Amino acid sequence: MEPAPALVHLDSPFINFRDFDFGEGSHGYRWVNAKRFQLASEALDDRSVLAALIADPQFRDTYDGAGVQDWPRHGQWWLDRITPDTYRAVDDATAADTIHSWAGRHGDVPEQLQSRLRQEVYTPIRTATSRYVLGQLPEDAFHDYGPIHMDYHELVLVDRSAATLTLLVAAGD
Repeated sequence: MEPAPALVHLDSPFINFRDFDFGEGSHGYRWVNAKRFQLASEALDDRSVLAALIADPQFRDTYDGAGVQDWPRHGQWWLDRITPDTYRAVDDATAADTIHSWAGRHGDVPEQLQSRLRQEVYTPIRTATSRYVLGQLPEDAFHDYGPIHMDYHELVLVDRSAATLTLLVAAGD
């Protein structure tokens, strides 16, 4: 019998800033993609959970509109350049500030968008038992058509009490 996968993809909510009423042009073509996974019942350490995420087919997304593909890319980088060691642990305040500063870069954030960000981003950051940010990768880690995004931010949220993992990508086109 084959062992159960470490992660099971649940859904991928997408927040497009263009869907909210900003002043002209201030949405900055920004968006947040959250890929949510159920963690397996057996308790893996965080390093193993990060390795399972990197190995999962949902991780092969360049966030350029092509969706998940069977290719060796993730975000702006070659997949083989990303390992559990390229993520660094951060506290909830640092993780939330990363997104909050980025979201407000072009002016005030509309209340409806703030509400969505609270629900899909800030609450999961706060309730996570551990949080990781993708660290700086070397220039040669960019894949053949990266970098294509502006202000790319990537967080991994592990919530042991809810047995979930959330991969958050926030960027601008």
